[in-house]
Amino acid sequence: MSQNDPDDAAHPDEDGENEGAPDPGGDAEALQRLLRDLLSAEGGNGLVGFDPAALAQAAGLPGDTGSLQGLFATLRQAMQSPGEGIDWGITRSTAIEVAAQGSSAEDGAAALRAFPVAGLWLDEATEVGQSPDAPRTLTRVEWVQQTVDTWISLAEPVAESISNALMDALDDQLPEELRTAVGGFGPMLRSVGGALFATQLGQVVGKLSREVAAGGDVGIPLFAGPGREGGVLIPSGVASFAEGLEQDSEAVTLYLAVRELAHARLFRHAKWLRLHLSTAIAEYARGTKIDTHRIEELARDIDPSDTEAVQRLVSSGALIPPKTPEQVAAHERLETMLALVDGWVDVVTADAVTRLPGADAIAEMVRRRRATGCPAEHAFSTLVGLELRPRRLREAAAVWRLVEERGGAARRDGLWAHPDLLPTAEELDHPARLLERLGLAGAEPGEQEPDDFDRELAKLLDGELPPPADGTPPAEDDGPAPV
Repeated sequence: MSQNDPDDAAHPDEDGENEGAPDPGGDAEALQRLLRDLLSAEGGNGLVGFDPAALAQAAGLPGDTGSLQGLFATLRQAMQSPGEGIDWGITRSTAIEVAAQGSSAEDGAAALRAFPVAGLWLDEATEVGQSPDAPRTLTRVEWVQQTVDTWISLAEPVAESISNALMDALDDQLPEELRTAVGGFGPMLRSVGGALFATQLGQVVGKLSREVAAGGDVGIPLFAGPGREGGVLIPSGVASFAEGLEQDSEAVTLYLAVRELAHARLFRHAKWLRLHLSTAIAEYARGTKIDTHRIEELARDIDPSDTEAVQRLVSSGALIPPKTPEQVAAHERLETMLALVDGWVDVVTADAVTRLPGADAIAEMVRRRRATGCPAEHAFSTLVGLELRPRRLREAAAVWRLVEERGGAARRDGLWAHPDLLPTAEELDHPARLLERLGLAGAEPGEQEPDDFDRELAKLLDGELPPPADGTPPAEDDGPAPV
């Protein structure tokens, strides 16, 4: 290699010292040029074996020409103008674009007619009162616009942890003499990675808008702010849910309205739920690591030109290190809480729709949808890799039903007053322990502890009259008065 070769990374200085030492600045500039070539307008056609569509597919993004052009334009902009943090505007614009694709206007009149009836039925089934906000109907795009900030707040700790893990991995693997040079364009790497994450999140939220039928389908309180917490139905989503069901569309709409208002009432009643769920996600994210040693081992045995093999490797989870004990605990708390929310809604809805024809068939459809991958599972799988187990949801519903049978609806609903009162994961596995904690272990089904009103009524029925208001003792009963 000649001294004038531009690829020579080591040149002697004027005094002949440091001969053979690498030039960190030169290597950093070469790496930066490589990234610019990769994200050039030509889409990296000059790089041997580079397939933009395969990269997009591995990242979970569309591989059509238009989407690829938009993706690489976004990444080029992020690289050329790196900023502090992630540009979440990318998420908003991407989500709205995806939600608008193929969307059609649906009449929301049926949903608006269903809400008042659903509210009256729920009043008979639960002690949790209705929200002061009026329930609404939204289009898919409106759903995105009003929930995307919540998704961003949930995703932010995940994105930050992944970014930090990537930089830590680079710092651990690079030679000492290159770390300073790489640190110089670290903001650019963070910016490009952040743009990719923001695009992925936008795709997820946009696709979810085409799956959900109601605001509570995801299992977390997505709506916040004045006038937004009364419940939401997406008419196009309701119509999609009803397809293939041999049930009256009005009955399907009414059933979903009951479920949605039950979600809305619970989220409004248990105001701590939002913080509790977001904290569990953040605790999981803080333990995110990148297993660079595992990547090195697998790289020796894989052909980079075999894009299908690479995709299988990425999707198999082989590059993800085992969860830390803290992550396992956060996962368990999140899964338990989501199961408790959905199980409570199942029980309350079943109690409220007893007079609705076809309610059992519609409930079965909800369970099938859950078993085959509901919107909640798609969302949390993307954010924290959580797979919701249908069995866990059934166990939670069975526990809520058991508490209702032994202690009444008021005792069941009162457990939402504080997170420490709720059934634990262990109590879902062993419901008898929950009954013992609540003092209901010896109660028979349908047997409830009498309240003050019940006790006073029992006294009246037993002939124990209350004292007069003036405090004088009641006169003794001498039999019937003379005629």
